[in-house]
Amino acid sequence: MKRKVAVVVTARPSYARIKTALKAMEAHPGIDLQLVVAASALLDRYGSASTVIEKDGFRIASRVFMLLEGENPQTSAITTGLGLVEMATVFENLKPDAVVTIADRFETLATASAAALMNLPLVHVQGGEVTGSVDEKVRHAVTKMADLHFVATAKARERVIRMGEDPGRVFVTGCPSIDLAAEVSRLPGNGFDPFAFGVGPTLDLSGPCLVVMQHPVTTEYAEARRQAMETLYAVRDLGIPALWFWPNPDAGSDGTSKAIRWFREHESPQNIHFFRNFPPETFLRLLARCSCIIGNSSAAIRECAFLGVPAVNVGTRQEGRERGRNVVDVPHDRRKIEEAVRFQLGHGPYPQDPVYGDGQAGPRIADLLATLPLSIEKRLTY
Repeated sequence: MKRKVAVVVTARPSYARIKTALKAMEAHPGIDLQLVVAASALLDRYGSASTVIEKDGFRIASRVFMLLEGENPQTSAITTGLGLVEMATVFENLKPDAVVTIADRFETLATASAAALMNLPLVHVQGGEVTGSVDEKVRHAVTKMADLHFVATAKARERVIRMGEDPGRVFVTGCPSIDLAAEVSRLPGNGFDPFAFGVGPTLDLSGPCLVVMQHPVTTEYAEARRQAMETLYAVRDLGIPALWFWPNPDAGSDGTSKAIRWFREHESPQNIHFFRNFPPETFLRLLARCSCIIGNSSAAIRECAFLGVPAVNVGTRQEGRERGRNVVDVPHDRRKIEEAVRFQLGHGPYPQDPVYGDGQAGPRIADLLATLPLSIEKRLTY
């Protein structure tokens, strides 16, 4: 009999992180995939990841509208509460044998709490990592509610075990997003015209070009607008064609978005084109062809290490996360950002660094989900 596995996707980065595992689950003879799409993944203003999901051929078993607008700590807390109420109903209707939650977005607390309180085995993907901010609290809280742990690195496994988790329930699978990066590294060209989307001038990408992804830092949300402005001025002053992607819906997102809109209207940058979202493979193809990524997205740390793309990591959002040789860290200072980018452009591409996996995480996760014993009993192991 197939094992019913409910996978909850709450944002476009979550889908990119888990897509190859979803493909492997759907193809696995021992798994009945139940895909639950929720929160910002359903909203057009954040790129409507649900549309991409369906275009990729996945059937959505349930949609959960739970995101309260406002992008501040209060709305994040209320969204999580609404999500807990809605997820309980979804899980009661779907009756899964196991629930999978991904990484460390605040909405994952709703998924994890509902599953744990309903005696459903909870599987956590990408636990045991270190970044600071509220993500750190969420990630480790979900780890303590989870029954199985599929981590990306050996260091992450060690941390989860040191938190009192059973070593026999913690598995190094690698990060599923590296699977897509591995595919892109073999087929970097796609003939895709990015300027059919977004707003801003059409840019010449035949020479050096930049990708920018800057999200608010939840514990510094009041500073989000100022921090974004520093990066905006740095990128404009570099004068290099840049593809800038919209922030995620964390606390402070409104400040980041306002900075982008003000800058676009008042400074009219001629070297920046702004986008909401692309399908995961398309985005990774853009990353693979760019000269440097700027901002604070984990894509610069994970996928770009594998692709060898130089990265300038701005601020504290990724502080403590394991990283490859491709990353240079700078504060929110336009001149230091500009200097770091010029340094990275002079360095050129880095060697491929598989710090977060070898490109086979999806099949590993599917096999483990189909075969591992499921349990809801937990005790500290020290």
